[in-house]
Amino acid sequence: MEDRTSIEQRCIDKGLRMTDQRRIIARVLAEATDHPDVEELHRRASSVDDRISLATVYRTVKLFEDEGILDRHDFRDGRARYEQAPETHHDHLIDLESGDIIEFRDEEIERLQVLIARKLGYKLVDHRLELFAVPLKQDEQN
Repeated sequence: MEDRTSIEQRCIDKGLRMTDQRRIIARVLAEATDHPDVEELHRRASSVDDRISLATVYRTVKLFEDEGILDRHDFRDGRARYEQAPETHHDHLIDLESGDIIEFRDEEIERLQVLIARKLGYKLVDHRLELFAVPLKQDEQN
């Protein structure tokens, strides 16, 4: 039996029918080290099976998102980007010059968010933090 990606397994666990095309899209997503948009997912998936249409990728991504298998991000570049819904929480820093997306986790930020919600009379149940930045110039690094 072939190895399943975690995305494929999560789909099966949720009772989704895994067609060959969905399986390919799931594998492309699982192998992504970046946060691809639908067009890039289509390019990668169609290199495996050229019968996969852009519409199929859109439908599959929407289904996976609706089922909580994928997270959708808007990093202000006009394109929705996707990543596998992580097992553990992380935040993002987006380099506005290069487009690089850096994942990070900072316990101090996590504590502050809980504290702020509590001060405002709320219990924090979820959050998303996206930092938009440009690299420091040499004279700004000190």
